[in-house]
Amino acid sequence: MHVVRGAPDEVELAALVAGLVAASSQDGHAVEEPATASAWSDRRRTVRGPVARAAGPDAWRWSLRD
Repeated sequence: MHVVRGAPDEVELAALVAGLVAASSQDGHAVEEPATASAWSDRRRTVRGPVARAAGPDAWRWSLRD
């Protein structure tokens, strides 16, 4: 690093270097990824898709599932 203008003292220079090191470190201080949703909370499992309704001896079983 090279100071182009001004005369920072040791404390200011140390604070700048510490900030740069902290910003460049990737040891767990990075932005965390959001947790994946549980299958129990997924609403897609409660939405039923189209069900083929065939006429036949078991048609009465499916008549109450609409």
